[in-house]
Amino acid sequence: MGEIAVSINLSALQLKDANLISTLQDVLAEFPIDAGCIELELTESILMDDVPEMIRLMEQIKALGFLLSIDDFGTGYSSLNYLYRFPIDKLKIDRSFIQNIHGAPHHLAVTKAIIGLGHTLGLEVVAEGVEQEADVRVLKEAGCDELQGYHFARPMDAAHFAAWLDAHRAMHAALAAA
Repeated sequence: MGEIAVSINLSALQLKDANLISTLQDVLAEFPIDAGCIELELTESILMDDVPEMIRLMEQIKALGFLLSIDDFGTGYSSLNYLYRFPIDKLKIDRSFIQNIHGAPHHLAVTKAIIGLGHTLGLEVVAEGVEQEADVRVLKEAGCDELQGYHFARPMDAAHFAAWLDAHRAMHAALAAA
């Protein structure tokens, strides 16, 4: 099993902090971790505040090696005209589309459209809010690259995550040995 990626939400306040880039540089200097294992998530509404400045900042973050994603895609105001200009790696489909994917055909249609858009732009697409095995099947059939939600694990603190990760690695090692 390879390295585990960690996703961290960046708030509007953090993005406006003049020291953000130096803080990220300090973190990389202090901890021996590959920046490519850290995905920084931005909501689409934050991106639209000052597009040229946001693109400049995102390019600086990408130059450090971090991954960038647009979180909760489909719920905020964004211009598709700008989407291809943002130096992002992933689109994360908001859970509100996924939770009704079986009961509301238009949610499945929108989800498939977002997956197609993301792939056309060369992005990985993540579905948030996956809670049942039926969601997994539908989203895999739709071509979604990654799935996230309570079906796999609930949010947890560092201690619980360490225990969960140890168990997860042991399970993968046992499966590989079989």
